[in-house]
Amino acid sequence: MWASRITGPVTGLFLALATHATAQTDPSITARRAAQQLEAASVALQDADGARDRVSALTQTIQAYEEGLGAMRQGLRQAAIREQSIQLVFEAKRDEVSRLLGVLQTMQNSPAPLLLLHPSGPVGTARSGMILSSVTPAIQAEAETLRAQLEEVALLRELQQNATITLEEGLAGVQIARTELSKAISDRTDLPRRFTADPERMQALLDGSETLQGFASGLSSLPEGSLEIDLPDFEAVKGALALPVSGTVLRQFNEPDAAGIRRPGLLLATRPLSIVTAPWPATIRYRGPLLDYGNVMIVEPHKDYLVVLAGLGTVYGEVGEVVSADAPLGLMPGDGTTAGDVTTDAGVDRTETLYIELRHAQSPVDPSDWFTMNKD
Repeated sequence: MWASRITGPVTGLFLALATHATAQTDPSITARRAAQQLEAASVALQDADGARDRVSALTQTIQAYEEGLGAMRQGLRQAAIREQSIQLVFEAKRDEVSRLLGVLQTMQNSPAPLLLLHPSGPVGTARSGMILSSVTPAIQAEAETLRAQLEEVALLRELQQNATITLEEGLAGVQIARTELSKAISDRTDLPRRFTADPERMQALLDGSETLQGFASGLSSLPEGSLEIDLPDFEAVKGALALPVSGTVLRQFNEPDAAGIRRPGLLLATRPLSIVTAPWPATIRYRGPLLDYGNVMIVEPHKDYLVVLAGLGTVYGEVGEVVSADAPLGLMPGDGTTAGDVTTDAGVDRTETLYIELRHAQSPVDPSDWFTMNKD
């Protein structure tokens, strides 16, 4: 009877737990792959010094770091969730687990001959032997399952400790890469320039603009210079552009926010200090603070098209310069130098937002028709 009380609930519970575990990604595999990504990014950072295009090399290095750090955070969250699920099982079934441990201890301490004796005589002894022979394998199986779960908890804790160290090293590496990138951009002199900005006209436009739409419309009317530079066909890549930053969509085109305000663009949630890149070769038409949008970068990938990126912390480049696809345009605000609490939900660490607006012939169009949207 006591055997059925133990083996029934505990077996079902451990079985359900094991099934749930196999349905999830193994946190150790995720963390191992992330560590390899971070190691590769570290090597790329060392190689960037000798790269012909140092800005491009450092940009790719930062993106590799960001991908590895994201994967490492995911592995740590999976490990924390898995450990918590095991602990919850132990807490919920503490009595059953304690009874199982008590039975195992009794069987271990009792001499084998005594286990076969029964007060009712030979028949009772025979019956008890048959019962014991049928119950013992189940108890042993439960003991093995329990041992495996306890070992897994120990391994998960070791994984989290090692992964946290790797995460901190990766954060230090990406910070070095960001600093090196800023320096490389300030030293860059080889970008083609379509025109030189007119500070007075730009300031007059800023002072006279009350909305982003008004500023963008006025920007389109400013002279662009006489230098003609052939850019790839922007309209040919509609629907295939990569998002300028790693993030997830918070609000779609014209979707109202909590206050009921609609904006004709996308709002992405990103991690602090994430790198923002040009989605397509383009001319920088404006960079700097604008209204209540924070730092803004406006680029022109094609005549009559403007891509507006608002909410940056740092902006790179100069007005009139022509940048290539994937060229760094800036960094998101925030402090990304510490690991923080990586055991919480994946979206919690994406504390910064980038607003993306795409304008054609001075009117906003839905950017999701142009970009490959992130489904994470």
